[in-house]
Amino acid sequence: MTRHVDPFIGTEATALPPQQGLAATWWWPKPQVGNTHPGATYPLGMVSACAYSGAYPTGYGRYGLSTEGLPEEIHERTVASGFTHFQQSGTGAIRKYYNYFRVTPMLQPLDDLGELWDVVDEQAEPGYYAATLENGIRAEITVGPKSAVHRYTFPSHRDARLVIDFSLGGLAIPYGRTVPLRAHLQSIGPGQAQGEIVVEGAPLAVHVECSDTRWRQLLWYDRRLMPGGTRLDFDRIRPTTLRPFGLMWAGPTEPGQVVELRFGFSLRGPDQAKENLERECGPGPTSFERRRAETATVWGRHVGAIQVDTPDEDRRTVFATALYHSLIKPCLAPDESPFWPTDGPFAYDIATMWDIYRTQLPLLTALVPDKAVELANAILHIGEEEGNLPIGYRMARGADRFSRQGSALAHTFFADLCRLDLEGIDWDWALVHLHNDLRRTYGEDFLLRGRAHPISHTLDLAFGYWCTSVVAARVGDKALVDQFGPLAARWVNAYSARTGLLRDSEFYEGGRWNYSFRLQHDMAGRIALAGGDEAFVGMLDRFFGFGAPPVTQPGVAPTPEEMAVGYALDRFEGLNNEPDMEAPWAYMYAGRPDRTAQVVHDIVQQQFGTGRGGLPGNDDSGGLSSWFVWASLGLFPVAGQNVFLLNAPAWRESVTRLGNGRSLTIETAGFVEPEPGGPAQFVQAVYRDGVPLERPWLTGNEVHEGGRLLVELGPEPGTWGTTHRPPSAAAPAVEVRR
Repeated sequence: MTRHVDPFIGTEATALPPQQGLAATWWWPKPQVGNTHPGATYPLGMVSACAYSGAYPTGYGRYGLSTEGLPEEIHERTVASGFTHFQQSGTGAIRKYYNYFRVTPMLQPLDDLGELWDVVDEQAEPGYYAATLENGIRAEITVGPKSAVHRYTFPSHRDARLVIDFSLGGLAIPYGRTVPLRAHLQSIGPGQAQGEIVVEGAPLAVHVECSDTRWRQLLWYDRRLMPGGTRLDFDRIRPTTLRPFGLMWAGPTEPGQVVELRFGFSLRGPDQAKENLERECGPGPTSFERRRAETATVWGRHVGAIQVDTPDEDRRTVFATALYHSLIKPCLAPDESPFWPTDGPFAYDIATMWDIYRTQLPLLTALVPDKAVELANAILHIGEEEGNLPIGYRMARGADRFSRQGSALAHTFFADLCRLDLEGIDWDWALVHLHNDLRRTYGEDFLLRGRAHPISHTLDLAFGYWCTSVVAARVGDKALVDQFGPLAARWVNAYSARTGLLRDSEFYEGGRWNYSFRLQHDMAGRIALAGGDEAFVGMLDRFFGFGAPPVTQPGVAPTPEEMAVGYALDRFEGLNNEPDMEAPWAYMYAGRPDRTAQVVHDIVQQQFGTGRGGLPGNDDSGGLSSWFVWASLGLFPVAGQNVFLLNAPAWRESVTRLGNGRSLTIETAGFVEPEPGGPAQFVQAVYRDGVPLERPWLTGNEVHEGGRLLVELGPEPGTWGTTHRPPSAAAPAVEVRR
């Protein structure tokens, strides 16, 4: 499947065909751009590398700061001043994006460093990125988990050079630069150098080697060479005192001469960076082909874990790329914590739980459960050392600035892992931190007043108590199970009995309608509060725009008034944003799987496409892409509840190779290849390993057991799924272990 991956999908402004039918009524408040980059990556690895233009938000591309509507261009075409390391994937307004250790291959004087050159002949595949600069130098980059290898092919020149800027970081937009607080670098031998920069409180070390030891090796400061210099040290750097500095190799080249740069990175000093390089790339002096092949093999296993049957190559590309984007982040960096001395799991670029907890984390758990456990332990270590379980966590020191997005979101991840009984987690230790985290920030108001504002945090916290009681039951703490039950039932305090919707409050990137249809643990109670099945379905129909006219999407630089009109629609955000991405499945709890089928069909077939504009919004670390993977398979994980809802697949057949060695095959009967704007298909019956399955859901354990599902489809809604409702419980239905 890797040959079908197109890393360029999502790198430019959304350019999907005009939305049709129901999809034309949905309103997109977030930037209409995927914010992905095509650089070389490793599955869940530390390092990425890509061409650098300084554009928002990943450092790659053509756009300026954009938080809503179509992005404004700051470059007319693809340009780059070099190639940087460490990029986010698909995220939005985090602002400080890494892009450290820029490498610029030059034929010009050092004074020209920072000039933007046209980029042509770009190529990208999982683990590999290549481009030719306007100066005629061909660049190729591959990466390992903690390393990168660059290969440059030069034209003939009397004094070619490879310049590494240790001072660069962040973005070339107003207030987007990252200034190192401290730095040092030194030459340690022919063709070898090392250094460390402290950025946003994190010490990032590098060991770098040049394959041609005959080239001159020089340090430079403020674009001036330092002949004979072997070390540079900087302390207490301020934005006003920063001058660029770095390292350079230079020498004459023949036509087609190739030079490699090998980088090892670490958050624990240059010596460990060197160890990482040698472990992943060997002793050198060259290792590009070896590293590229090994990374391609790993990506092949990951992206090849799910096979879909379709005659449409474009649709296969969309799926393979979605799966690829789902497996880039978070960054797992074992034994690399810079903030506490012990070895063990460490992770960053959890950006953010609000984006990934519903879809991407369940996908990791299914495909690479060992990595899910590693991430869970890393989160617990963060809680142990920093006092809270993160909503967002970057390669930076500082308080969790993303807590306003949500509360207690990691709890859903741990509840699912606990129900699956995956090995490698100390559940007593986990319970301590899960419980403690529920009482921080908005948790105090929740305990004292029965609700917290923003009101969506009341839902988060009530569900967090429900999820944590699953862990408490596992370890046999009946007192906590009894205590958490009434607290979990406080979800009802978030709603108005008069409207059946959430109470008036502030909402993050949406309104009360967008947050009112999340899949809670007590959906039966939620539907009753709305006035019963018919009333609840009526509210959903209004929310999803049944019978409504098409909307006008925000354009470039929309005005506050334009955005206010859009928000006043109280309409589904499509897959442009995350708050209501699970809402299409709320119909199933009211006995209307046909409505779920119709809404999901329109999203899957219309809001993901090929080309650089093929995503409807920020991919957000694979949050949107993993939604597409699940939805197109005909499954949807109800995060934290160990439940997968069933729906019409978008593929004639799919085979998912689970991380535990089993496989889940989903076959269909009566399948018709779907078309954008065409009719949906509806489930008529489901058979699990040949036995009729009347209920429209599987437990997480059943999904992870694998087996074979046969889904019979038809052009009209049937009776399947209308009687048996997905699980709903006021308190967790688990047995307390004594």
